[in-house]
Amino acid sequence: MRIYDGAPRQDFEEVFRSMGAFLDQRGMREILLVEAPDGFMIQGLVVATGSGTWSDSLGQLVKETLAFQDDDIVRFMDEARSRRTGLGPANAQPAGQAGYYEKAFRVIGRYLDEQKPRDVFFFEQDGAFVVRMLSTTKSGSSHVLAEFTREDIEVMIAEGPRLRAPEQPAGTAAAKS
Repeated sequence: MRIYDGAPRQDFEEVFRSMGAFLDQRGMREILLVEAPDGFMIQGLVVATGSGTWSDSLGQLVKETLAFQDDDIVRFMDEARSRRTGLGPANAQPAGQAGYYEKAFRVIGRYLDEQKPRDVFFFEQDGAFVVRMLSTTKSGSSHVLAEFTREDIEVMIAEGPRLRAPEQPAGTAAAKS
């Protein structure tokens, strides 16, 4: 990701979390995400409501493609951080009530941070994700696939708070209130 050029690490966890929050707000489903040199392309299904006949008011499922440039991603990250800290707009989502994509993309991002890929592509179907990443080793570059079922994602989400908790020094117990 170009927004992290010169930085000590690429933070897929935070980038994907903030894009996931945007997709939750948009109501997009069945996501396809491709990393581009200057951002990400995301395609998914959304419900578009019409103003014609009574059946149009129920909405139609349409495919939508969005291009997120590095500047957009930085803005999403700032907005998501403001929303989580309670400094966002009055109609912002209450802290702790993240949507499915915000949570799922965050744990996928954390996994990718651990893998340190050079390029990322993934798609979702029925809550399961297939991730393709370009990994570089001493023997060269190759694409690696990882699959996460809906259950895998739910387990990873449930483990998230434990992984984010500050580590306790050896021999000390957490204080009880």
